[in-house]
Amino acid sequence: MVSIGNDWDHLLKDEFQKEYYQKLRRFLIYEYRHHTVYPDMYDIFNALRYTAYQDVKVVLIGQDPYHGKGQAHGLCFSVQKGIAPPPSLINIFKELHDDLGCTIPSHGNLTKWAKQGVLMLNAVLTVRAAQANSHANQGWEQLTDHIISLIDQKQTPVVFLLWGRNARNKKALITNPQHLVLECAHPSPYSADYGFFGCRHFSKCNQFLAKNGETPIDWQIESIPIKK
Repeated sequence: MVSIGNDWDHLLKDEFQKEYYQKLRRFLIYEYRHHTVYPDMYDIFNALRYTAYQDVKVVLIGQDPYHGKGQAHGLCFSVQKGIAPPPSLINIFKELHDDLGCTIPSHGNLTKWAKQGVLMLNAVLTVRAAQANSHANQGWEQLTDHIISLIDQKQTPVVFLLWGRNARNKKALITNPQHLVLECAHPSPYSADYGFFGCRHFSKCNQFLAKNGETPIDWQIESIPIKK
């Protein structure tokens, strides 16, 4: 039984009983027993655990978890402290600096964002080590699409950040006109120069939240101490 510890438990109770999820669960039991899988099984639902449904103000959609050792911990684009930020995350920090003047942080753990209402949701929540997208098409997409649809039904305005083709494919799930959808290229080094850099999504997001009576997100993560 999945236990998230907030209002997601009630909202997803029926979903976790469906045959597709039970099949996914059996698949995951096998994978975790026979292969190295990320994130740790207790971190799979951290995105929901850290950001309750009632608190969601921003949704950031990723593809699947980082597949390197020690990186993934259940929040898209985020890595655990002590792990070097991957190139896409470095580019996110660069855009944050150019957009809002945020200093480059000393680590890549984005839990601070999650606790302010930024749901950092991968479309697929697990991955086999060193095999990107290896857990695609096993049922995760059905669950995460349902989560996006539930957020679309919220009465309060939400900002959806869709970076890259896979995230932008989720736009069809967002039909409520009160929400703001911001889309651009993925922050990967292969595509960041084609629309991610200069998108100013962080400031646009905060302007929208403030306009709708919501507290803007403090995007600044702890910065690197200046050596004297």
